[in-house]
Amino acid sequence: MRIAGGKVKGVRILPPAIRGARPTTELMREVIFNVLGQNNISGARILDLFAGTGSLGIEGLSRGAETADFVEANGKQCAVIQSNLKLCGFEENGKVYRMKAEQSLKVLTGRYGVVVMDPPYRLEEVGAIVEKLSASNLVDDEGIVAVGHSKRQMLTETYGALTRIKSSRHGDSMVDFYIKDVSR
Repeated sequence: MRIAGGKVKGVRILPPAIRGARPTTELMREVIFNVLGQNNISGARILDLFAGTGSLGIEGLSRGAETADFVEANGKQCAVIQSNLKLCGFEENGKVYRMKAEQSLKVLTGRYGVVVMDPPYRLEEVGAIVEKLSASNLVDDEGIVAVGHSKRQMLTETYGALTRIKSSRHGDSMVDFYIKDVSR
């Protein structure tokens, strides 16, 4: 695994510490960050839910985000994220929270311009978590949420104030992009 773009493009990061984990592919990270664009990333505060190896948040830091918060329930994976932040020189820009994504929506404070999540494909409650994210005060007005999921799992057009603006499919994977619509 390596970082696909930005300051630390090409840096190899550690793979998942647990068997059966499905890390976000380099292609999917490129798709996500090409859609997000530099204007949404530069100086942004990123929230990486279901962080795994931290590749999405680190990709954002590499492309100019100011900070990234990583939420991961597995302790071994949290250690991998810390190591990957160090490998890329972003220890000061990233903070790792060991907790479930749903719990983090009640605990974290501040607002994020970009939220990325690529939960396990077997997770059935992805839509419910996006709904709870919308109901929280964590997404900036006009902030972007990118949700990775299996092509077999359909997400809805809207979740509260979040409105889907784009979907992208690659093989078995899809990414839906939502914007927080302040008029809703």
